[in-house]
Amino acid sequence: MNVLVLVGSLRAGSTNRQLAHAAVDHLPAGVDGTLFERLGELPHYSEELDHDDVLPEVARDLREAVADADALLLVTPEYNGSLSSALKNAVDWLSRPRGAAAIVGKPAAVLGASGSPRGAQWAREDGVRVLRIAGAHVLADTVGVGAAFQAFDDGRLVDPTLDARLRSLLTRLTLEAETVRDAA
Repeated sequence: MNVLVLVGSLRAGSTNRQLAHAAVDHLPAGVDGTLFERLGELPHYSEELDHDDVLPEVARDLREAVADADALLLVTPEYNGSLSSALKNAVDWLSRPRGAAAIVGKPAAVLGASGSPRGAQWAREDGVRVLRIAGAHVLADTVGVGAAFQAFDDGRLVDPTLDARLRSLLTRLTLEAETVRDAA
């Protein structure tokens, strides 16, 4: 089983990238996590680019990665009260072609980290909403890391309660992915 991870912060040392790596470390045994590292290369979605003869290679690769994954994990910072434009753009690409998009029915979950005590709450809520509208099967609850600059030590969450919530969410995501896979 493979969980594809999309990180909305393009900065290498971001707290959201740290959260993504912590999440991958918490995946159950036998489940792999793969970060899609090319969101920064993805052009803004345009129907003019969404045709086989001009489809950007990175958009094709993203769609194939989602189609091949058993589940999707969005990890988002909060920019101006919402999820990052890199993630919104990725979901826009993944929501097409309408009716046959790779994201339709895909189990998904949302995480977020921010410097505020709210832990990217609005970004996480927007992430759940846009994923649902795009057709993913999104877990209702999310995990947010507030005061994120102090939340990690050597790549691990320092708060054991928050760490347990992260592990629980990832377990539920993989169980949902197993259910979907077994039903197919």
